[in-house]
Amino acid sequence: MSRTQNRPLVRGLISQRSALLFAILTGCLGVGVLWYGVNPTTAILGAGNLGLYAFVYTPLKRLHPVNTWVGAVVGAVPPLMGWCAAASQYSVTDSSNSSIWEESKDLLLTEQAIGGWLIAALLFAWQFPHFFALSHNVRHEYATAGYKMLTSSNTAMAARVSLRYSLAMFPICIGLSYYDVTDTAFMATSSVVNAWMLREAIKFWRLHGDKGSARALFWASVWQLPIVLVLAMVQKKGLWERLWRSINGEGDSEELWDDEDG
Repeated sequence: MSRTQNRPLVRGLISQRSALLFAILTGCLGVGVLWYGVNPTTAILGAGNLGLYAFVYTPLKRLHPVNTWVGAVVGAVPPLMGWCAAASQYSVTDSSNSSIWEESKDLLLTEQAIGGWLIAALLFAWQFPHFFALSHNVRHEYATAGYKMLTSSNTAMAARVSLRYSLAMFPICIGLSYYDVTDTAFMATSSVVNAWMLREAIKFWRLHGDKGSARALFWASVWQLPIVLVLAMVQKKGLWERLWRSINGEGDSEELWDDEDG
């Protein structure tokens, strides 16, 4: 395939054995660093994602188009790992005295964890317009190589799925504001960017990827995700209020309360 023909393994610059050993070594090392340097929950998510990618997603690409949905899960797990890594600093559970299950429940199954799941949902939904637009123009190469991609077997359905998940961006971003991950203005700013990708997804759906609609959707998706994530960081709930207090030397209200108690 034109997309992969220059990769080192394909060109024979490294052997399959060396690639396998490198993957095992770095995978084990990475999981170990997460376990001892972050927390077991993040390490388990990482290990599970490695297994999902290597032993489910990769072989599934030659078996059924559902591989894209599995791949979307693989893409959604890393931000959830990041959320767990950061949230563990503020967890009310004493990790030294709690079980892994208790820690995981605290980091993943509480109301405070909804933000992490929403960001994961954002990455999950994004995969479809991005990948289907990307794969559309090389769908015949995928088919020739023996990969079962939806753009090869059912272009119309791939376009509908892309449109559906482009629409899903709106409630996901609204949810981030509703659950106080971002401020209220994020609903408006993210909607502008999401509307751009939705417009291209509609064209992709109507034209079945022809007349440059696939390329237009691909580039819209390339820009949409980082812009939305940057907006979420810039418009994090309470960020500017805390910054203003810091500039004025006021400190957070919680810190002032603690000082009064002391």
